[in-house]
Amino acid sequence: MTLLDRYTSLQLLVVSVIGAIFVIYPNIACLPWELSFMDPSEHPSFLMFFAFRYIFFVGLIWGLIKFNQEKISTSDFRKRMLVTLLWTEVAYLFYAGISLLSGTKHDCFGSILLFQFFVTFIVCTFVGHVSQMYAVQRTKELEIEQLKVETLQSHCDALANQINPHFFFNSLNGLTGLVQKKDEEKTIEYVTKLSNIFRYILQSDKKGLVSLEEELKFVEAFSYTMEVRFANKLVFDIEVEENKRGLKLPVLSLLPLIDNIVVHNTIDSKHIIKVSICVNEQNELMISNPLYPKLVPPATNGIGLKNVENRLVLLTGKSIRTESDGGIYYVYLPLS
Repeated sequence: MTLLDRYTSLQLLVVSVIGAIFVIYPNIACLPWELSFMDPSEHPSFLMFFAFRYIFFVGLIWGLIKFNQEKISTSDFRKRMLVTLLWTEVAYLFYAGISLLSGTKHDCFGSILLFQFFVTFIVCTFVGHVSQMYAVQRTKELEIEQLKVETLQSHCDALANQINPHFFFNSLNGLTGLVQKKDEEKTIEYVTKLSNIFRYILQSDKKGLVSLEEELKFVEAFSYTMEVRFANKLVFDIEVEENKRGLKLPVLSLLPLIDNIVVHNTIDSKHIIKVSICVNEQNELMISNPLYPKLVPPATNGIGLKNVENRLVLLTGKSIRTESDGGIYYVYLPLS
């Protein structure tokens, strides 16, 4: 039994105890008057039966509500009423039998008693029906929420998968250049780094949000391939405090941003690009780089910044900020 089940059972017991007081209130109100007409020797037996009546209605209310919640699954109110009425009648017959055995025959057929059983039957049926409706509604809400999560994950996977073919193509070009130069040592190191990068990318479809530490380790490996590709004309300066590295961001957020820098800027001996990565006071990951726009604008499909923006909104509800002072371009990536 879960904590929630225990809490609900306790609530039900409290409701039953209080409900029984209201049901037998006419008997409680008449108790002093009835005792005044009795011989003192009859008081103990009468009070014992009075206590039995109260405990009986506590149990009846508890049992009927419990039965309605757990055993009657129909949403048809009429069927629920019929089943609850049947069990109420069984309970009445049991009570009448106890009354006859105790010698209080008049108590079996009194209008007040019949009204008490009727009220108990109506209230318990209504409570059970409302409880059933709430459970059905809650189940539907959970199913809708689960569907939203699955759809969200599907969208994120689709966006992340857009990155992979583009990156693989560029990486193979860099490897081709090393092979042509016949630099075995750098080629082996490049392939090792590349395998680590591919492993991270291929495993990204199992992740949504990752720690900044994971992304930075990926960038450190990725930066080596970029430095080889551009002969140290593209360098990285990563300064992130240890206590900030546990913050979360969408997986593969930095790859398209760095790729965006490469695509849109001229990188040569006269235009050395230094990519700076740090976390500001607002817990935003700031990526900045100097602007050296290419003379001919590149033909791109626009999956870079827009890709990261879409995944960030889907997963966290936050948006990216960008700034430029004409010489430096800044991207602010919210962390959570």
